[in-house]
Amino acid sequence: VSGKTVGKTIVVRDMHSRKAKMFEEADAFIAIPGGLGTLDETIEISTWQQLGLHYKPVGLLNINGYFDKFVEFLDHATSEEFIRPASRAILLEDSDPAALIDKLLHYEAPPSVIKLAKDGKLNPNIRG
Repeated sequence: VSGKTVGKTIVVRDMHSRKAKMFEEADAFIAIPGGLGTLDETIEISTWQQLGLHYKPVGLLNINGYFDKFVEFLDHATSEEFIRPASRAILLEDSDPAALIDKLLHYEAPPSVIKLAKDGKLNPNIRG
């Protein structure tokens, strides 16, 4: 670590403004190990994609298995049909930064739940 600031500092008035600014500035999203704020931002940006508000890739950089239990939970929620498989596939994961970036570069977003509903293709028995 150089001790130098990387990029620019942008001051915003609240968390919603922070998320909106990150969304506006980003081509993709990568979560690194963090706390509740990191999880909140990662889930919200994934939900925005599920709703069709964007089609930018979202990934977890799973350093030293940090996100293993979170990924396990998402897979469990999918198997219990609280998350659709296509929605689960929104959140990519890898422990290798280069491999994760490659996944992000080749990502194709699934149809949004809004589009599926409008087209009559949304299974009402599967949530999320």
